[in-house]
Amino acid sequence: MTIRTSRRQFLKQVAVAGTALALPAASYARILGANDKLRIASIGTGGKGWSDLTATAESPHVQVVALCDIDESKMFLGRAAETFPDAKRFTDFRKLLDDSKGIDAVIVSTPDHMHAPISLPAMQLGKHVQCQKPLTHTVNEARQMRLAAKKYNVVTQMGNQIQSYSEYRTAVQLVHSGTIGKVKEVHAWQSGGMSWIKADDRPAGSEPVPETLHWNEWIGVAPMRPYLPTIYHSFNWRGWQDFSNGQLGDFGCHILDPVFGALKLTAPLTISAEAPPINREVWTKWSTVSYEFPGTEYTAGKTIKVTWYDGEGKFPPREALGLPEKYKLPGSGSVLIGEKGSLVIPHVAMPVLFPEEKFPTKYETVPARNHYTSWADACLGTDKTTSHFDYAGPLTETVLLGTIAIRLPGQALAWNAEKLELTGSPHAQGLLTKPYRSGWQPKWI
Repeated sequence: MTIRTSRRQFLKQVAVAGTALALPAASYARILGANDKLRIASIGTGGKGWSDLTATAESPHVQVVALCDIDESKMFLGRAAETFPDAKRFTDFRKLLDDSKGIDAVIVSTPDHMHAPISLPAMQLGKHVQCQKPLTHTVNEARQMRLAAKKYNVVTQMGNQIQSYSEYRTAVQLVHSGTIGKVKEVHAWQSGGMSWIKADDRPAGSEPVPETLHWNEWIGVAPMRPYLPTIYHSFNWRGWQDFSNGQLGDFGCHILDPVFGALKLTAPLTISAEAPPINREVWTKWSTVSYEFPGTEYTAGKTIKVTWYDGEGKFPPREALGLPEKYKLPGSGSVLIGEKGSLVIPHVAMPVLFPEEKFPTKYETVPARNHYTSWADACLGTDKTTSHFDYAGPLTETVLLGTIAIRLPGQALAWNAEKLELTGSPHAQGLLTKPYRSGWQPKWI
């Protein structure tokens, strides 16, 4: 549970610090009275959006005042409206934002392609934002989200909620305490299947759009395509490049998060990938992505290599990990190879140290935080977020640079984060962004 701080205590802490402006812009907000409620709107109320909404609403300091979903059926807007009957209902986020005077903060839980187009105008209106992972659909959008959060001084949080679990927090602390020494290399993976890939290319034909589904609003910024049931909405959009970032996009902001946090990584220097040939429509069924980052105080060399593996049954080579043969790797996770030993960070279980004879089987764990209510508390000025866009933006940029490399397999790409320049292929720079459907273009910072 989040440890709450009273308004009086918070103001006292600020006074000791000297000024509220000493805090990062993404971690504090206006200080509301003790009886004030954070008035939130939820955009995308089905699937993960349902758990984002209900988990945030568990805070006694939150009032749900608006709901928006392109699907009015029972498991989407219908269920949310039954649970929060006093909230206004919308099927178009633009109309919600036009009527947002009584809204303090917005939860964005849509497919990837709509994260930035919804979050950016919300921040421009001064609304605090909680946005699902990956933060955006393109690298340029991730940079824009970070700039907007700073410019409009709003409280932000990406929905990589496992960051707040005791398991990931403990793994980060083990590295920071020097348990395995400085880290020499990292391997991370997701070996599960991709059940959401339902076709190898775009299927022909169309079917009538259900009365409860607003297809134009679901397509949003993407190029229009005919409606077909099950293949896109509500879950299988993850297989399509127009709407998602594939397996790396789906899991990278989770599994690479404790790696980023433990090593205090910034932007990669180089990225390359091995993957099967890819068409314009569907993501590949496996990939291996190699990143090289500048070294940090927690790494052994001037640079450090981080390798990502995904696809059904895809794991790092055992000989690269230095783990005992009897140890069965988790289906997804990472291994940090240090000077004193190795740390396995399963997704999601407590970390494991090797060699076993060198490390105690029990170690001090770090308590969990509440990722959702801590965002609400931060909006009210009594807490700080941990996956604010100053952190989540660079993490997302790294993940999405990997998805660009998957589109350009076998090509060594070099990244200049300051200049937003990706070289090594004539096609690389253009993949940092994308075209937007007429009338849906975001307003950039």
